Amino acid sequence: MAQIARVVVDVATRQTDQPYDYAIPDSLTGQVEPGMRVVVPFGRRKVQGFVVALQAQADFNGKLKPIQSVMDLEPVLNPELLALSKWVAHTTFSFWMTTMQTMLPAAMKASYARQLIRTAPLPAAGQALFGDRDTIPYPETLTPVQAKQLRQWLQQDLVRLEYVVKNKARAKTRQGVRLPDAAKLASTAQTLSPRAKGQRQLLAGIQAAPFSGALPITTVAKQYDVSPSVVEAARTAGWLLPAVIEVRRNPLDLAVKRDQPKKLTADQQKAAGQFIAAVTERQPRTFLLEGVTGSGKTEVYLQTIQQALNQGRTALMLVPEIALTPQMVHRVHARFGSAVAVLHSGLSDGEKYDEWRRIQHHQAQIVVGARSAVFAPLTHIGVIIIDEEHETSYKQEDSPRYHARNVALKRAKTFHCPVILGSATPSLESRARAEKNVYTLVRLPERINRKPLPPVHVIDMRENTGNRVQPDFSPELLTALNTTLARHEQSVLLLNRRGYSTQAMCRNCGWIARCPNCDISLTVHRSQHELVCHYCGHKEPIPTRCPVCHSDKIRFFGSGTEKIQDQLQEILPAARILRMDVDTTRKKGGHAKILKAFGEQKADILLGTQMIAKGLDYPTVTLVGVINADTALGLPDFRASERTFQLLTQVAGRAGRGDKPGQVIIQTYNPDHYAIQYAAKQDYEGFFKREMFVRHQGKYPPYYYTVLLTISAPQETVTAQEAYRIANDLKPLLSPTAIVLGPTPRSITRINNRYYYQILVKFKKEPALGRGLHNLLQNSQSLIKSKVQVAIDFEPQQIM
Repeated sequence: MAQIARVVVDVATRQTDQPYDYAIPDSLTGQVEPGMRVVVPFGRRKVQGFVVALQAQADFNGKLKPIQSVMDLEPVLNPELLALSKWVAHTTFSFWMTTMQTMLPAAMKASYARQLIRTAPLPAAGQALFGDRDTIPYPETLTPVQAKQLRQWLQQDLVRLEYVVKNKARAKTRQGVRLPDAAKLASTAQTLSPRAKGQRQLLAGIQAAPFSGALPITTVAKQYDVSPSVVEAARTAGWLLPAVIEVRRNPLDLAVKRDQPKKLTADQQKAAGQFIAAVTERQPRTFLLEGVTGSGKTEVYLQTIQQALNQGRTALMLVPEIALTPQMVHRVHARFGSAVAVLHSGLSDGEKYDEWRRIQHHQAQIVVGARSAVFAPLTHIGVIIIDEEHETSYKQEDSPRYHARNVALKRAKTFHCPVILGSATPSLESRARAEKNVYTLVRLPERINRKPLPPVHVIDMRENTGNRVQPDFSPELLTALNTTLARHEQSVLLLNRRGYSTQAMCRNCGWIARCPNCDISLTVHRSQHELVCHYCGHKEPIPTRCPVCHSDKIRFFGSGTEKIQDQLQEILPAARILRMDVDTTRKKGGHAKILKAFGEQKADILLGTQMIAKGLDYPTVTLVGVINADTALGLPDFRASERTFQLLTQVAGRAGRGDKPGQVIIQTYNPDHYAIQYAAKQDYEGFFKREMFVRHQGKYPPYYYTVLLTISAPQETVTAQEAYRIANDLKPLLSPTAIVLGPTPRSITRINNRYYYQILVKFKKEPALGRGLHNLLQNSQSLIKSKVQVAIDFEPQQIM
C-alpha cells in the first residue's frame, strides 16, 4: 500500500513548482488519493497542497514530514484534469499550483489566516497583547515597536506564528425534520399537552399520511396545514427529529418552457450530419462552422449535443461573454432541462460551487459557460462547442495565460470527440488552419428564414463636423431612429466606449485630468460625479475649477455611452432607452435583467458597448446604428482591423432577424478603410484575403507565432535595464529567421505605479525558445527582491 504522497504546495515560486514527498500517517491511511487537497507543513508554515501521485517509496532520502489533514472526502481533480493541469502549466509558462487552482470554483480556493500562539510566559507587553488567551489572531496593524518585539519573541520561541488553512467551500443548507421510529411516534400522543392543539393536528396528519426522508420545516408545515412554528415546537419537544437539508443554489430559471428540435434547412442538415458522424465515430476532428448571423448555428449545436447524450456522453459549450450567456443558456436549458449546468463569472461563489459539484457528481450532462468552463469536471465528453470562437475573451490575460480553444483541443484528444468552432467572422488563425485542412471548414451561407442580410449604409462623419448641435449623430441616423420609433420597432446602438467623456480638460490653460498612478487621462462618469481610471480604478471628484489656473472653464471631450444616452433622451424624449455597459451591469444578473426588459419590448433603444454586438436575437429589432466605428482602428495592435471588422459585422447581424426588414447605419471618420468597407458588404471572404496579405507583409500571425514578454517594476530605469538584459539573453537562442521587436515601453507605460516594457518575438520554428523561456522564468525569481515581474504570453491577444 502506498505510504508516500507527492504534493504540490501552494507556494508561488519557481523553485517550489514541483511535487514534494510527504508521509501518509496511519490515521489517514486509505483516505488520501491523487486529486485531493491536503494541509501540509512547509517550512514553519502550514499550507494547502494538491496530491498529484501516491507511491510506495520516497524520492527524498531524509525524514519525511507527515500530511496534517485532508481537506476533501473525494478527489476534486480527476486523473484527466490532473494531467491537463500539468500540460497547461508547461505550455503557458505558469505554476502547476496556479493551474490546478484555476480549475476549481472560487469557493474551493483556500485562504489563510495567521494566528499567534503563546508558548511560554511573556513580558508585560506580551501579556497586554494576549490577555488571558494563549492563541490570538495576528494583529492587522502593528507599531514598529510591537513588530520588533514580536520578532524577538518568535526568535526566542516564546511565540509561534501559524498559518491556518481555511476552506471556504460550503454547501447551502436549511433546517428540516424527519420522523422518529413508529414506536416513538405512537407514544407521542400520550405525552402531548391537550393545549398543544397545533402539534396534535400535526401528529394526526403525520399518522394518517407519514412522510419519508428529511423535509424542510416550511414544506412539512404546508403539507399538514400548520404554521412553521408548530413544526419548530415539535422539533424542540423531540418527537420530530432535526435534520440538515442541502439546498442547491440554482442559477437557472426553472419555469422555462421546453423546446423541441426544429426542422433543419439543407445547409444546417449538411453541417449537423458531419458533426453527428464525428460524435458517433468518436473522431477528435476540429470543425470550423462559418455561418452568417442568423443562419441557425445554435440549432445545429443543440442537435449535435443530443447525439452525444444519446450515446451516454456529455457535452461542453463555451460562450465568450456573460452578456451572451443568458440567451444561450435559455436555449440550451429549454431543450435539455435539468441536464444543463452553467458556469460563468456572473454567478455567485455559492452558485458556482453547487453547479461544479453537480457536474462532478454526474448530475449534469451539459455544461454551458464562459472561458473557465473549459475545465468543467465532465467525463466521457462527446462534443465540445466554442461559439463566437473569434472572441478575445477566450484568452486568459493573467496567469495561467491559457486559450480556451487550445485547452478544448487537448481535452478532445483525450476523450476522442470533435470540437466545433462557430462564428460568422472566424479568427484569421482558425480560418487559415481550415485553408490548410487542419480544421474542416463547414459553411452556413444563408439565414434560416431566407431573408437577406440587412443593407448597410456607411456615413462619412467628416461631413458632419460642422454640426455642433448633434456632433455624435448624423442626420441619417436621427431620421432612421425617428422612423423606427414611429413604427413601434426597436433599435440597437453601439458605441464601444463607456463613461460620459474620455477626458476633462481646462479650456483656459489646457490642463487635462490624468490618473496619478497611470499614464492615462481619467474618464468622466458624470452620473457618479467622478473621474475614473479604467486601468487601476482610481477615482476622484469632477473638479469645478482647474487646479493649475483656477479657471472654471472645465469642459468634457469625447463621447461615451453615458453621454450618448443623455443626448438621445434629449433628442428623442419619448424614447425608452436602456444602456448596457460595465457600469450598468455590475450587479448580479444585470445583463439578464436588461436583455429581458428589451426582449419584452419595455424599451425602444438598446445602447451599449461591444457586449450588445453578439448573440442577441430579437425579431423586432429593425435598426442597428454604430455611433463611431473607429474606436478600435487607431489602436497600436496588428489585430485592430480584424476586431473592427468582426465587431461591425456581428452588430450588423442584430438587425432584420424577424419578418420585418432591417437596416444598419455605420458612422465613421474613416469610410475608405478596408475593414469598414468589407463589414458594410458583410464580405468575410474579401476581408480575409486582404487582411491575410497585410499579415504576410508584416510577418504576423497566422504566418508567424508570437510570444510577448512583459517586464515591469516600480522604477522605469530598472524596468528598462531588465528588459534589455532579457532580450540579450534570448537573442543567442534564436535562429536568424526569428524577429525580435523591442524592448520598447508599452503604449501606456505606467499602470498602477508600475512601468511596463515589452519584447515581442515572432518566429516559425524555434526549438530552443521554449527551454530559454522556462529558464527565464526560473531565473526571474531572483528579481523579486527588486520588485521586477516577468510575464510570458504565448500567442497574445493584446500587444499594446
